[in-house]
Amino acid sequence: MPRKRPTFSQTDLTRALKATKAAGLKVGRIELTDDRIVIHSASDAPAGPDSTYDTWKAKRDARSA
Repeated sequence: MPRKRPTFSQTDLTRALKATKAAGLKVGRIELTDDRIVIHSASDAPAGPDSTYDTWKAKRDARSA
């Protein structure tokens, strides 16, 4: 089954991000679905690491070389 094309383009995403930054908001995360772009501000993002990958990366970078 062929993959369905999104109804928005990369240009639409770029415009949405620029508008968010122009409004004075920090981008916390972006959710993309087939028919919409959802931008969450940084204040909506969790305070701690976003994922298990971020936790692993923080521990890995904390080791002395």
